[in-house]
Amino acid sequence: MQILNILARRYLPLERLDETVMFYETLIGQKARLRFDYPQYDLRLAPVASILFIAGTDESLTRFLPTHLTFLVEDIDAFASHLPTVGASILEAPKAVPTGRNMLVRHPDDTLVEYVEHHDKHPQDVLPAASEGNPQQGQRA
Repeated sequence: MQILNILARRYLPLERLDETVMFYETLIGQKARLRFDYPQYDLRLAPVASILFIAGTDESLTRFLPTHLTFLVEDIDAFASHLPTVGASILEAPKAVPTGRNMLVRHPDDTLVEYVEHHDKHPQDVLPAASEGNPQQGQRA
């Protein structure tokens, strides 16, 4: 059971997605690893580094605004079993989404977190500290 990456969520209007993604790609020096539409909710998404850009109309974004973070995980079913044992509440059970499967969880501190397991895992989805044999793992900055 491993958290591969933690994405900060940035909500914005559809017409600002391309310019915003381009700015962060240039600033960070990393291309968006994917872009996809989520037609069920009238959204467009693009992750750049550890930022998940979620674009839509005011109406389509309303449902998602309370969610603070996205955790990319190796095995969503393992987290679905484990999280209730440590005080977290599964608000939406694992379900299919365009990139794989997700679930919505409330942590004991009331943080709302989307957990996602991608079908096709991208090397940039993995934080360096989550990589095997990283000497920085466990050290404080």
